[in-house]
Order: sequence, then structure tokens, then C-alpha cells
Amino acid sequence: MEARGGRLRYLVAGEGPPLVLVHGLGGSATNWCELAPLLASRHRLVVPDLPGHGGSEPLSAVSGLQPYADRVVAVMEREGISCAPVVGHSLGGIVVLRLALRRPETVSAIVLAGSAGLSLGGLWLRNLLTAVTVVRPGRLAGRHRSLVARSPRLRRLVFGFVSVADPLGLTDTAVDGFLAGQVLHTDTASAWRALRDDDPREELEQLHCPALVLWGAEDVQLPLDDAFEYARRLRAPLRTIAGCGHLLIGERPEACAHAIEEFLANAGTLLSASGAAAGRSG
Repeated sequence: MEARGGRLRYLVAGEGPPLVLVHGLGGSATNWCELAPLLASRHRLVVPDLPGHGGSEPLSAVSGLQPYADRVVAVMEREGISCAPVVGHSLGGIVVLRLALRRPETVSAIVLAGSAGLSLGGLWLRNLLTAVTVVRPGRLAGRHRSLVARSPRLRRLVFGFVSVADPLGLTDTAVDGFLAGQVLHTDTASAWRALRDDDPREELEQLHCPALVLWGAEDVQLPLDDAFEYARRLRAPLRTIAGCGHLLIGERPEACAHAIEEFLANAGTLLSASGAAAGRSG
């Protein structure tokens, strides 16, 4: 689709109530290739490539993460969705937070899956991510992703350092999904700079929609301390997924899908009860 600021690519699948999925830094819509089919049986999924990622054009100028959240809203509006729950992974998590804080009428509930925005893993990881967004080694891995899938050594090299608890346990489909968008990226550095400069701590208490914090128990990129802080400040439940790291949406898709569906069912009950109470008081 064409939107103010450039072309946006997004995927749509499934039937039912809408659900929006937002990928992380250096990712793309294909990152959800293992989890999306599990959710599409009950939801109409809308899965955008963020600006500068995958098939979406970069932003001409970036000041903070709000422009990325605005593009998610543009995709929702294009699909006739006025309000929906939104799941964000890593960078996508803080984009989702920006969306829920600035445009609360568009978001009924949020799931933060390994969400960035707090420690960002410390100084060493910040320096690593700065280098990666400039040098973009993922392009090489993306071009040879079928070879990566077949080679245990390359799997460990590409996924084992800070992302995945068990690189050999990833399916070939997940490997392809995490690497496919790498060859199309045009500007991930702007998103990294916006993320690096964004600190949501002082605003989290202003969020009033239901929230779930979902984390890989072995995430060495964004530690569990971040998950606990998000849960505390948002007054939200925390679900940890055993046996996986930062890329939990591809490592343990069944466990993630179960946690998301259970949360959405409970959130729907709470929202219905709240609406009924408001109606009685009015």
C-alpha cells in the first residue's frame, strides 16, 4: 500500500477478530511464519513490514518511534480495522507501546514478546547492534538462508550468539522466516537510533488496556529483569517460555500461541465486563 511517507508492505491471513503482529529490529513480517498459522485459525491477522524493513520503504526523516507506530495504524485503517489487540516482538514491542499510549482508541490489548525499550541488553549489545545495522551481515545470511538451514555450524553462527537458545531446534521454516527479509532491508539503522533514544519507563503507568508480558526464559539479549520491570510497571501478568531465547516467536510458537490466545480470551472477558458495568452506571 502507499501511505504518507512511502510504500508499506503487509500480509493478511486468516478469519475472525483482527489481530496485528509487529516484528522486531532487523526483522520482517516473515518472522511470524511459525506463529502466524497457529493464530490465523481464530484471527484475521495483519502483519506489516515496518518502514525500512522487508518490502516497506524507509521513512524520509525519523524522530522517535511514533512514526513507526503511525504506519501500523495506517495499515490497520487500510484494512478497515478501527481497534484490535496488537502483539509486538522486540522493537515491535515498544512500537506497540507507543501506539497504545498515543492512540489508545486503536488498541484493545497488547502483548509484549521479548520487548525492547528498557536495558537493551547493556553497552556491549548496544555497540553490537549499532555495528550490525551499519554493516548488515544479515544480508549475506539471508542470501544463503537455505545453506544456513542445512548447516549446524552456520545455524550456531547466525542464531546462537544472542538470539536463540537452541539453534539446531529451529525448523527450516523458522530459519527462512527470520532471514528472508534481510536481503530487502533498506534502513534498519534509523529504527535502531529511535529505539536507542526512547525510554518508556515514565509513561508505562499511563497505559490502561490489558497487557501481557511474554518472554523467553533463556533470553540473553534482553534479560528477564526487563520482563519483570515491564510487568510491574504495567501491572501485567508475565509468562516465561522455557527452552527459548529472544526469538521465542519462532523457537516455541505453540507455547506462544497458547499464551496469547489465553490472554486474549481473558482480556475479552474483562473488556466485556467493564463495558457492561459502564452501561449500568450510565
